[in-house]
Amino acid sequence: MCGIIGIASNKPVSINIINSLKKLEYRGYDSAGLATLNNSQINEKKCSGRVDELEKILFKNPSEGNIGIGHVRWATHGVPNIINAHPHSSEKVSVVHNGIIENSDELKKDLEIKGFKFKSQTDTEVITLLVTQFLEKSEPLEAVFKTLRKLKGSFALGIIFKNFSDIIVGARRGSPLAVGYSNEENYLGSDSYALKSMTNKISYLDDGELCMLTKSDIAFYDVNLKKINKKIYTVSDDENISDKGDYKNFMSKEIFEQASTIKKCLNEYTDSIKKDINIYNFPIEPKQINKIILIGCGTAYHSCLVAKYWLEELTTIDVEIDIASEFRYRNIKFNPKNLYIFVSQSGETADTAAALDICKKNKVKTCSIVNVVESTIARSSDWVLPIHAGPEIGVASTKAFLGQLIVLYILSLKLSKVRGDIDKNKYDEYLRNLHKLPESIKNTFKLENEIQLMAKEFLDANGSMFLGRGSSFPIALEGALKLKELSYLHAEGYPAGEMKHGPLALIEEGLPVIVIAPKDKYYEKTLSNTQEVIARGGKIFFITDNKKRLLSTNIRYRLRVPRIDNLLSPLLLTIPLQLLAYHVALLKDCDIDKPRNLAKSVTVE
Repeated sequence: MCGIIGIASNKPVSINIINSLKKLEYRGYDSAGLATLNNSQINEKKCSGRVDELEKILFKNPSEGNIGIGHVRWATHGVPNIINAHPHSSEKVSVVHNGIIENSDELKKDLEIKGFKFKSQTDTEVITLLVTQFLEKSEPLEAVFKTLRKLKGSFALGIIFKNFSDIIVGARRGSPLAVGYSNEENYLGSDSYALKSMTNKISYLDDGELCMLTKSDIAFYDVNLKKINKKIYTVSDDENISDKGDYKNFMSKEIFEQASTIKKCLNEYTDSIKKDINIYNFPIEPKQINKIILIGCGTAYHSCLVAKYWLEELTTIDVEIDIASEFRYRNIKFNPKNLYIFVSQSGETADTAAALDICKKNKVKTCSIVNVVESTIARSSDWVLPIHAGPEIGVASTKAFLGQLIVLYILSLKLSKVRGDIDKNKYDEYLRNLHKLPESIKNTFKLENEIQLMAKEFLDANGSMFLGRGSSFPIALEGALKLKELSYLHAEGYPAGEMKHGPLALIEEGLPVIVIAPKDKYYEKTLSNTQEVIARGGKIFFITDNKKRLLSTNIRYRLRVPRIDNLLSPLLLTIPLQLLAYHVALLKDCDIDKPRNLAKSVTVE
């Protein structure tokens, strides 16, 4: 959650820190702050709210200094206010922190007994005071190292020191931390995205590692404080992708980019000459795979749910799905013939990364499907399948969700071919249908005007329900999640066939109920479930690809997406739900790109 930036330079750094914090706001926007060193003094400035407020403070009262750290916060311990905002400083050090210190209460009591005074409610301040304590007898790097040995939990840290005005110390356990290289300037950041405007040469700290930056040097240290070398990656510095252009916000841009991002992904994974899918080097011989286990959180978990239907339809492989935060605490029976697939937009999702780490320790084969190929999850996996969606800035995932779906579908199709679970003619047909998808997505956008009218119906609603069967059920879950995230309206996703087993009690006169009903083997059953809702006063919004008119006159709105192969219909059915959530939030004047209480990259448990 939280975003960190650190810069050691030969020139003033506050402007670049502010610019980087603006890029990191997707990680947290409850409060913001920075600290610079100038004339052996720590100059700290903080605010509640957004980085724009911090920028106004600096405009009136600039912070000088060629070395500094900055932070945007997603609150865990303590309410979002100026006192709890980072950095947290003592007379000797200033600290920014992403993560959670699980034994902070215990450490705080011990420090208070020793005479230390706390100003905030945060867990981070124990780090500040522990480093301050150890500096009495230790140099900065050793003081940080001793502090880390006392901490339980997860963290990424950036620390500056009053009496050592040319260094920044960084450390990582659990939460991601990147280091950037430049001429007479070096950087520390929560991820590469914040550093791209300044450098494309980046290294990544692994768990337990530390680093020390000056303007001209970067040194890395392992868990025993032994100096080590790190690989330097060259990352894309394409900045135009990260600009809103003519769109009101990033989310609308990212929704309407989906036709082009899907086309790009298909170009990466399919060979038009050989008429085949370019997926090779499986970590397990496909015919020997006993079971596939799909693991993710939130939207990524919904993509796993859809993929289960595809894998079961196209292959003879047994499939399980798991929520990462549950997987990591279960007594899993690992099997070396199983393939464990981890899905994450950022590649830094804490629970997913922890579940992957458990698999690595049990020596089973892993695959990651991510949007950031330099991420922790990607670097830790045996096999990586990027989704090629480009940076996704809006907190509520849209194009990354479709990217995850398309890669999971392509993988399912390729597995079915190499295992001999599908004949060549059927395989070729499915492949041809894939290439129709970008144009079908473009045509789905034509429903926006109707969806804008639908959105008005949700303004006075106390809640809503999303129903689907088969692979449309996970899309119902995703649609409900998007409406909750963006508009703060209560929404629930259910399998349509489960309505009679309890959820019908929630139906009341005028309740908006979104029914997702493609013309598949479930269609007639879904119609019957819809009638159950109508009979109890629900206001039906029917989304289908069926060209035939419905006989019922009790449908408030009927949206028809383009007809495509049934296996691919979840991708098209998703788009009206994204647009619905977007337009309801727009009418309610919600913050589209930065919904309350949420952050894009969930790097704490």
